[in-house]
Amino acid sequence: MWLQLLIAAVFIAMVISLAMGAVFLIRDNVSSRRLLLSLKWRIGLACLLMALIIFGYWSGQLG
Repeated sequence: MWLQLLIAAVFIAMVISLAMGAVFLIRDNVSSRRLLLSLKWRIGLACLLMALIIFGYWSGQLG
């Protein structure tokens, strides 16, 4: 149960990071680094999400 909630929270955080990246892409000037920071967060969250899903299947909690 807790693992599923954690996976959902990480997925929602990824969607929020994606939306923030879109806003930064549209509104910021060329020299802004916020878009790159948003991409870094999204990559990190994606790695965490994959690790949680793999752990969930390995431990039998998502099987």
